[in-house]
Amino acid sequence: MAKTGYGKRSAGDEDPHADPDFAHLSLRDREIAVFVDHLEEGHAMGYKAIAAGHPRYGQQAVRTSLGRITAAGHLRWIKEHITIEDNSMRWVTRTYWQRTPRSPEWWAKFAEERHGKDVTEEYMSGLVRGEPNEEPEPEPDVVPEPDAVPEPDEEPAEQPSTAYQALADVRAADDRMPLSERDCRSLEPLAAEWLSRGASPRDLVKALTEGLPPAVTNPGGLARTRLENKMPPKKAKIRQRTARRGRVTRVLMFCPLCDRDERTTEIVNGLCRDCLAEIEAEGPEPGYVPPTFLPGPRAGDSLPGVDEPIDVTEPIDVTERVEALRRAAGLR
Repeated sequence: MAKTGYGKRSAGDEDPHADPDFAHLSLRDREIAVFVDHLEEGHAMGYKAIAAGHPRYGQQAVRTSLGRITAAGHLRWIKEHITIEDNSMRWVTRTYWQRTPRSPEWWAKFAEERHGKDVTEEYMSGLVRGEPNEEPEPEPDVVPEPDAVPEPDEEPAEQPSTAYQALADVRAADDRMPLSERDCRSLEPLAAEWLSRGASPRDLVKALTEGLPPAVTNPGGLARTRLENKMPPKKAKIRQRTARRGRVTRVLMFCPLCDRDERTTEIVNGLCRDCLAEIEAEGPEPGYVPPTFLPGPRAGDSLPGVDEPIDVTEPIDVTERVEALRRAAGLR
């Protein structure tokens, strides 16, 4: 999940999933777009974070593809200036995603409509920069109840804690993470901290099994790294953040590749002109053949040999036919 901004958010009003969702993109861009489309809300959207989770592409390839996906109308990075009811202010970075490609005019209207929005309930983990320097309220001391005295002839049965049981359930959820009893005992304090911060055992198991590599050589070490790096925020901070009402008082588009915004540069198709020129100069990956389209006949026109007028307004994809003719002519 995002820690310092760039968390994924849906812009809403998008078409349902379908096979040709990203058919207009090149092969690599299409694969990365599908990967991003299936990320959960709030996931980090920086190219380094996506490259770390993608099994095929590195940082530079992902950076270039995210630029082209942005220019194609699927992504926008927006800075929102938030005024809190206690008169404090902060900038919040949002990354808005659309499965359906949208025009620059659509995105401009979307950004304009963000102005004045009440965002009290929209805070998500990792999406706010410049947190106020406030210490969380101390948790009240809990006086443990005295342990029940066992019968003289009975051995007290040791019940595993909820944290230990959640770790033990990881093996059943994914056999690539067969945590041993020693691993569970060692990781139990970390898991207990997760639960104390509001996470459920299901959240914990999901964090340890989601997006695993094909083979895991050190399940215990990987589990420790994930528990430490993905630790949820403390509940006290969440209460303080959501208790104060906030409203968007300014909205700025900014370039995701260089972080410059509309105050210092012109944003074109979601990118500054310099980064857009850089993306266009790189071109698509080798071997990419763009789709070939012929315009469909206008409504009321007739095709040769057809007496009745037709009503076809969509372009016709003839890519496969063109490729077949090129091969037949020895051009391939």
